[in-house]
Amino acid sequence: MTADAARIGALGALYAADARSMDAIDITKVSARAASLAEGAWENKDVIDAAIGAASTRWRLERMPAVDRNILRLGTFELLFTDVPLGVVIDECVELAKEFSTAKSGAFVNGILSAVADAKEGSDTEKTSE
Repeated sequence: MTADAARIGALGALYAADARSMDAIDITKVSARAASLAEGAWENKDVIDAAIGAASTRWRLERMPAVDRNILRLGTFELLFTDVPLGVVIDECVELAKEFSTAKSGAFVNGILSAVADAKEGSDTEKTSE
């Protein structure tokens, strides 16, 4: 399974849990890689949502389109908790947004994830200088 297919599977699981306001995520119908991404994003949702909220100056998380919100959760999980390169994460999430959401979603996702990445870099720089 490709990383693209895993992200699509993870997005589907995240979206389903979010749309149904579920407490747990159903990963029974996705690949192991997709399950790992979805579970990681769901288990760290509070930290991830706070990072997205801090990066979003004009949109509250609950007002974002559900697909965009869950693409951002997936991307933010990868940025904060994995070693996938920043450019890969942002590019893949922008492509997901273009494919599964609105015409403007790619730019929106790009802007938010770039801000999350910038905040993370600033945080990492502060930790190393202490």
